[in-house]
Amino acid sequence: MTSYTELRLLPWPGPDGKPCFLSTDDAGGYLSRLADNTEAIQLGLGAELLDHALEVLADSETDPDELRLLATDLTGALRDAVRVATSRGHRLPTPVHSASAGLPGHFR
Repeated sequence: MTSYTELRLLPWPGPDGKPCFLSTDDAGGYLSRLADNTEAIQLGLGAELLDHALEVLADSETDPDELRLLATDLTGALRDAVRVATSRGHRLPTPVHSASAGLPGHFR
């Protein structure tokens, strides 16, 4: 059975909003590429939304309903970004601590 650290957290939720995972050794497989492309789209949309948020917040006459919609959209974008960061963090190599370097987090 594949361990949790070998599973890739996908950038979309499963049923009922639960995390969805992929178990594969093929980083170039169809689902892996789909997940990579989805992550790129999510991060790109998040960056565009951030630019829009700065414009909206700079306008002192922004309607409260527009601010509420902005907050909702930003929350979704942040959720996606955290999911991408979590997935990518789980796929980083495990740090090897070197006694000679004296600093944690060195990779070999």
